[in-house]
Amino acid sequence: MGRAEMVVGPSEKAVTVVAYHLNDAINWWDDVNKSADGQNLIFHVLAILYGVVAFVALVQLIRIQMRVPEYGWTTQKVFHFLNFFVNGVRSLVFTFRRDVQKLQPEIVQHIMLDMPSLAFFTTYALLVLFWAEIYYQARAVSTDGLRPSFFTINGVVYAIQIILWLIMWWKPIRVLVILSKMFFAGVSLFAALGFLLYGGRLFLMLQRFPVESRGRRKKLQEVGYVTTICFSCFLIRCVMMCFNAFDKAADLDVLDHPILNLIYYLLVEILPSSLVLFILRKLPPKRGITQYHPIH
Repeated sequence: MGRAEMVVGPSEKAVTVVAYHLNDAINWWDDVNKSADGQNLIFHVLAILYGVVAFVALVQLIRIQMRVPEYGWTTQKVFHFLNFFVNGVRSLVFTFRRDVQKLQPEIVQHIMLDMPSLAFFTTYALLVLFWAEIYYQARAVSTDGLRPSFFTINGVVYAIQIILWLIMWWKPIRVLVILSKMFFAGVSLFAALGFLLYGGRLFLMLQRFPVESRGRRKKLQEVGYVTTICFSCFLIRCVMMCFNAFDKAADLDVLDHPILNLIYYLLVEILPSSLVLFILRKLPPKRGITQYHPIH
């Protein structure tokens, strides 16, 4: 009687190969995370990407100002200025990421990393406000309460976050850090729902316009794309903030998670900002600017 030989089937070989490559990927991930050179490279890549987006936003702001110098700080101008500010600050933070990590007291680190996120929220909440005004004006509904609501909501968000920072400075305990991250997760969810509500309403309203309406198709695409992008980025930020709050492996505020930082900031800020700036790149007309709203 001959010896029995074990026969390895194709499926088992495939599983072995996948497991081998997965193990390699995990090892590579850990190697980069633990490498000072790998960390510096990724942080500098993020700094460059944010710098490019900030430059594009600034160029667009200058172009708009040259196109309609007679108008003051319109919604469009403020939107591009805030994009320039947010991405410019992020670029500086990642350029000096190691120095930021050494700042004392520790609350200063939280402020440097979290303040641009708050400004990002304000930037895109401004877009929701703009769409809400268009929607209600088209339905002949008063928009008098929209801007005070916008400033009130932003004021409350900033006030709560500042109070949390002050408490964390006075008593830096883990539960306050978790509370701060969960608060921002809630803010991000609120922003996502705002885009879904007013972007969706505006999209449905434009769909009801006559097919031959001038610019209807282009506006439909613009609103549809921006709504999808912004809803997705704020929803991803909300989910990631929840993981960030409770799972140390998902902590974004440390030096040894550079790959996670790269993926996170690409998905929730750099890519959305780049796409939205590209979609909204059209300059306003020189005369008859009915869609423009100066901010007082």
